[in-house]
Amino acid sequence: MAFFSSPIFFNLHLFITIFLSFSGIDPVSGCFTSIFSFGDSLTDTGNFLYIDNTSNIGNFPYGETYFHHPTGRCSDGRVLVDFIAQAFGLPLLPPYLACSDGQDLRQGANFAVAGATAIDAAFFEERKIGGVVANISLGNQISWFKGLLPALCDSPSGCRKFLRGSLFLVGEIGINDYFYLFSNGSSLEVIRTYVPQVVSSIGSAVHTLIEHGAMTLVVPGGLPLGCFASILTIAASSNKDDYNNETGCLKRWNELLQYHNDLLQIELDRMRDLHPHATIIYADYYNTVLRVYRSPLQFGFSKGALSACCGMGGPYNCDPSFLCGTHEAQVICNDPSLHWNWDGGHPTEAGHRLIADSLINGPFAFPPITSPCDLSLASHLKHPQCPAKTQSF
Repeated sequence: MAFFSSPIFFNLHLFITIFLSFSGIDPVSGCFTSIFSFGDSLTDTGNFLYIDNTSNIGNFPYGETYFHHPTGRCSDGRVLVDFIAQAFGLPLLPPYLACSDGQDLRQGANFAVAGATAIDAAFFEERKIGGVVANISLGNQISWFKGLLPALCDSPSGCRKFLRGSLFLVGEIGINDYFYLFSNGSSLEVIRTYVPQVVSSIGSAVHTLIEHGAMTLVVPGGLPLGCFASILTIAASSNKDDYNNETGCLKRWNELLQYHNDLLQIELDRMRDLHPHATIIYADYYNTVLRVYRSPLQFGFSKGALSACCGMGGPYNCDPSFLCGTHEAQVICNDPSLHWNWDGGHPTEAGHRLIADSLINGPFAFPPITSPCDLSLASHLKHPQCPAKTQSF
């Protein structure tokens, strides 16, 4: 962090440095004043649990490692946006849907919701594709953000000045779109035809955020879905040629995500041409994570990467009928930090730390994250107030 060279700021900087050393992420230079996060379960910090307080993610052992109680995060502890916030010396992002009147959101908010899709729910409803939760898509999240702005800043120009010092994390999102299609009987060939629409939805969100003043945006690509214990379970094949010999992952599922990432990078190049004043950073989550599946021991995951820490049944300890957080599920790991996979669809806290570290310290962010430093931003902020949310779920 960049601070004035006074004893107060020096001591604060020293405190943050010592604190972050225990979290496993080195503090970084820069002074983002806020972070706004959008996406799905990889970055949700409690929005879905606000919508459905009976969800299995609201039960122990979720949250056991860091918070020591469930928080709505799909992890045993923190998720990657938590590590990003801590690295920039900012508080953990509150879930937007759970905000209360007068809550201070001037340092950021999290709009990500577990299960969210890039494409609006109406698309799936028209095709009679079930399981999709309405009103939580990326488009809905962008609308929530737009609705929050009048409560944060006093004018459009003031909002733009404020948002110049904000970091926007747009995703990862899109995996749920493909998962819902597959769960309702679509083949991978058919799913592939929808990838351009998924990517277009992400590009539209980036465009809207920039139009409203965002200047620094991180847009992650999709993870290697063919390595997820949940996909390895529900899409299991008797043909050994369907699996990668080095990783044990399903090749065609990973090829689908590579195609998604290729189109996403083309779309981001288009956004850069439209908005040359903005910094649009592509975060290569795919290759960040693929390294772990190739060599889990190299990254400290001595118990491997494919099997779920929390779950039940099958070769990957992952059965959709016995989800982590239900009475039937079992925790097979005494130390989650030695495992990459938490519940079949999400990394452990240690896995999230690795992704965040690769994004912040490289080499998997293109271009690297840089931060403005404008200490006059506070003069454009209003008294914090969480606006009324009238949308039903």
